[in-house]
Amino acid sequence: MNTQSMLDYLADLSANNDREWYHAHKAENKAANAQFEELIQALMCRIGEFDSSVLGHLPKELTFKLVRDTRFSHDKSPYNPAFRAHISSMGKLPVPVGYYIMVKPGDQSFLGGGLFADMFKDATAMVRDYIAQNGEEWEQIVYAPDFREHFSVQGTALKNVPAGYAKEHPQAEFLKFKSWYLEYPIKDAGFVDAEAFLAKAAELFRLMKPFNDYLNKALAGFQMPTR
Repeated sequence: MNTQSMLDYLADLSANNDREWYHAHKAENKAANAQFEELIQALMCRIGEFDSSVLGHLPKELTFKLVRDTRFSHDKSPYNPAFRAHISSMGKLPVPVGYYIMVKPGDQSFLGGGLFADMFKDATAMVRDYIAQNGEEWEQIVYAPDFREHFSVQGTALKNVPAGYAKEHPQAEFLKFKSWYLEYPIKDAGFVDAEAFLAKAAELFRLMKPFNDYLNKALAGFQMPTR
């Protein structure tokens, strides 16, 4: 597995972010994407050792396109020079939450977990209600020593506790959140040894699992909005 080839291609795409260059280098794109899918397959197998719910998907079902939607963006660059995938029981859908990876050169890669999407109001309400009612379990997860050593809960948040929740609630700060996720940064050098990266990523995702499990219990019954 040539993980360096992924970074090399993405660095070149970042420096030549236009359609002419992209289409002239389809062979390089295909080769780098194949390496990323191989990485996802190996990572999925490692995760499957402690979370069998993720097994059964093809890597290409879990990855996101490089093409950007620029309709509502000031940045009109046509491509996002990053390989991304979300590994969960339902593939790359944001719910149920799973294990996220972004490979982006310039030390911008990271491993993630939790609910990144804050546009689903029903999902936000379900998680808030669950935290409000199951705060002790939440604290046991996010304040566990191994968890705190590697992660801190992130997410878009309101300035104040939303209406309907006690301002003095023990988890008041977390009730302000509209999304709840984790990010663990990975430097480019972390991909040099593919086997070492896979071992580290699997261990980090294992530590994330209780956090993901908690959110998925909160989101039980959530239905993705239909377009």
